[in-house]
Amino acid sequence: MDLRLDDLSVDLGGRRILRALTLDVPAGQVVGLVGPNGSGKSTALRCVYRALTPATGRVLVGEHDLTAMGLRDAARHVAALTQDSGSDLDFTVAELVALGRAPHLRGNQPLGARERELCRRAMERMEVSHLAERGVLELSGGERQRVLVARALVQEPRVLVLDEPTNHLDVRHQLDLLALLREVGVTVLVVLHDLNLAAAACDVVGVLGEGSLVAAGPPEKVLTEHTLREVFGVEATVVAHPLTGDTQLLYRLPSTKGPR
Repeated sequence: MDLRLDDLSVDLGGRRILRALTLDVPAGQVVGLVGPNGSGKSTALRCVYRALTPATGRVLVGEHDLTAMGLRDAARHVAALTQDSGSDLDFTVAELVALGRAPHLRGNQPLGARERELCRRAMERMEVSHLAERGVLELSGGERQRVLVARALVQEPRVLVLDEPTNHLDVRHQLDLLALLREVGVTVLVVLHDLNLAAAACDVVGVLGEGSLVAAGPPEKVLTEHTLREVFGVEATVVAHPLTGDTQLLYRLPSTKGPR
């Protein structure tokens, strides 16, 4: 299902944090938001999962205005993994993953066979099945992150939004998670700091600078040396990965005067 951020502006603390952001996330594609700290990436995501109400604009899922939906209906459409998704309550892993079914159940309705199978498959996919009876507060940051992704998958969303999902993950699990995003078949909007991961994992990259969309398009068209210099303030050489052809960035330290 298509996701559209339509002319979104957000004001916080008397300042305009996001300025007239319009971005299309086509059905089934992975679209990444990148930009310097404070550029408005997480703010845009908060509008999608309804933690913030925009000053102007709409978030459309298909033809429906997300802000006009009831919370339960919206949660059937959009699942979110946020930077503060941790649980302060010591659920077991199995209990926390099962909470992903809450938008689809009524009251204290118990999980049926289908729900239990969804949970089992999601935990297996994220390699956390062996943690099922462990308390969430006992887990490492990386283990907890994978559990939260499993919960989002169990929600069976049409749109998945993730804010820095590779935080706390080791390199293998970072790559596994980003590969998974391309396989799950839902519409994905993800914020990433690592531009090389964004280039490898995303169909489209949107670059934000000072709350505005600077550029959007395929990684090879957007992550240019000029954009990196103007938006991020870094010098880099853009190359193609020797095996995949994906855009990759080779950074130069500010103190480097030239080739060694």
